[in-house]
Amino acid sequence: MIAILKYNAGNIKSVQNALSRLGYKSIITDNPSELLSADKVIFPGVGEASSAIYYLKERGLDKTIVSLNQPVLGICLGLQLMCRFSEEGETQCLGIFDTDVKLFPPVEKIPHMGWNNCLTIKGDLFKGVSVDDDLYYVHSYYAEISLCTIATCDYILPFSAAMQKENFYATQFHPEKSAETGEKILKNFLEL
Repeated sequence: MIAILKYNAGNIKSVQNALSRLGYKSIITDNPSELLSADKVIFPGVGEASSAIYYLKERGLDKTIVSLNQPVLGICLGLQLMCRFSEEGETQCLGIFDTDVKLFPPVEKIPHMGWNNCLTIKGDLFKGVSVDDDLYYVHSYYAEISLCTIATCDYILPFSAAMQKENFYATQFHPEKSAETGEKILKNFLEL
């Protein structure tokens, strides 16, 4: 069973639709026991960091997420909430990835929105994917590059396009909106 984490953030239905297109069934849940017993957990999101983390903590989902042993995929806000701290709302996040999330400096148009490719990629998530393949981004905040970075992108400055630590994976881009390349990345995650 694939569980999609339901919390105070948008874009959850898009992820479920992308999984359906790939032939996978999923449930949308904020039930800790369903999350713990799922084969895979997807932690998507479009929204604001402080209100999202508040929702998670209020329901004890913050503790559930960090205790998961199966493969977990954070998407966009999901990636940012898996970091240590976000400048968005001065938010203490989950601390899975030992790095901070910062606001892009206002030297170009923010948010970073649209298609962009990666400078570097590595790991199982990117099997069959090239640095020349475009991915879809929508974000004003970015995770700094760290030891957990498995893909980098450049918009104003280099940032983490994807991260991994043990069973936790995350992408700043939206695989569910990234056409064929995004489907390949989702399928790679589902086949881990």
